[in-house]
Amino acid sequence: MGVAPGQVKETAPVDGPATLDDLCAIMDRLRDPGGCPWDREQTYRSLRGYLLEECYEAVEAIDLEDAAGLEEELGDLLFQIVFLSRLAKEEGKFTCADVVAGIAAKIVRRHPHVFGNERADTSEEVLRTWEEIKRKEKAAKPARDEAPSVLSGVPRALPALAKAQRLGAKAARVGFDWTSADDIFAKVDEESGELRRAVQGGDAEAAADELGDLLFTIAMLARRIGVDPEEALERTNRKFVRRFRAVESELERRGTAIENAGLPLLDELWQRAKG
Repeated sequence: MGVAPGQVKETAPVDGPATLDDLCAIMDRLRDPGGCPWDREQTYRSLRGYLLEECYEAVEAIDLEDAAGLEEELGDLLFQIVFLSRLAKEEGKFTCADVVAGIAAKIVRRHPHVFGNERADTSEEVLRTWEEIKRKEKAAKPARDEAPSVLSGVPRALPALAKAQRLGAKAARVGFDWTSADDIFAKVDEESGELRRAVQGGDAEAAADELGDLLFTIAMLARRIGVDPEEALERTNRKFVRRFRAVESELERRGTAIENAGLPLLDELWQRAKG
């Protein structure tokens, strides 16, 4: 395989500080005849996984508060943007310059309180204005598979928990929301009861539906109390891994195979790991 995405900046013949135009020129060299065989074989579909991977690696650097790592991962992510833009350029659809111009114009357009004469004193006012402008923009575009909606603009590929929070936030901005966290807690209890009854009844399809309802309601509760449900769940994932590895380490110290430990001992060591 040739130069993989994310490695170009370490090997490309660029002397001194590089610009976005330099990166685009590097991409052109990789894709042009005589360039890198691996890069020349790539398509939108083949780059999809790399794009997601780089996004998650950038998020991990943020979680670790790793500034140097974040700098590197943002570069890798930028390279994916340049790569996809080059594919579009080859098809005569758009260029990297078009991408930059488009986002610059969009940010200015959606901040009339900064670049125009409107006023917004709170984040809530900013978000309402943003959504209103966004809806007008969507309505003015050629129709797609579905009609314009308050819920438009939430990526289908988002993780389900994050998507639920985004959907709920969009609905809440037009007043479709519970009035208090206590109301959501009551809904959590209701959905939990419905899930329990579906499980007890042996209805797997109903259980899946009710579990989805419960998770969606939990995401709404997270939004209400200002918690990112994806981040909260990932914190618990890390905690689980840390504690389980502590259990494994203790069993190894005792010379006991985890498969033979038995639930009572595993639970005892788990409680000890919780500290």
